[in-house]
Amino acid sequence: MPLYEHVFIARQDLSNAQAEGLVEHFSTVLSDNGGKLVDSEYWGVKTMAYKINKNRKGHYAFLRTDAPAPAVQEMERLMRLHDDVMRVMTIKVDEHAEGPSAQMQKREERGDRRERR
Repeated sequence: MPLYEHVFIARQDLSNAQAEGLVEHFSTVLSDNGGKLVDSEYWGVKTMAYKINKNRKGHYAFLRTDAPAPAVQEMERLMRLHDDVMRVMTIKVDEHAEGPSAQMQKREERGDRRERR
């Protein structure tokens, strides 16, 4: 089955438990349609570059999935209809990276991109 990575932003006025509950809800949608959730990360509340629906911040969540295309399409459709989800991005990948995503790594573990002056 194809591999996908999803990032979604939920409204800032949700509690952490409600935001993590959204991850569980969408993982059950995937499993009901023949896919599976490989890994999920809750990145927390982050400030966005611009306002979306009068919100300056949002709960970010990251999902790694192994699912057929119809299961992903159904999950995306339900995400777009859900009132608490503001944005969704899905990317098809060749393979999932090992370990935590770049957002969850400490600054020292990411490696030097460039020397600071």
